[in-house]
Amino acid sequence: IDEIVWKKSDMYFRSVDRFGDSTISAFITASNVRFVLLHEFKTDDGIKSFFTDVYELYMKVLLNPFYTPSTDITSNVFRQRVVALSKRHLKG
Repeated sequence: IDEIVWKKSDMYFRSVDRFGDSTISAFITASNVRFVLLHEFKTDDGIKSFFTDVYELYMKVLLNPFYTPSTDITSNVFRQRVVALSKRHLKG
């Protein structure tokens, strides 16, 4: 991922690598936080939408005054919303 980041200015990277029959996609934020997804399907629009929505959730967590920066996100609500987004966007 590190090599690809310097070649492209987008945040979404459709295919950074392969693992067996699966594809690895990534989303890199402006602050260099990386979201990585291992998948077997090819719904590029769904994957990009999933990453964008997860990034929006992530930003809401960072803006929460009760969140301590640079710590794990342990919120069950955050996890449930990510799962709901995966069911909505990653049908494959």
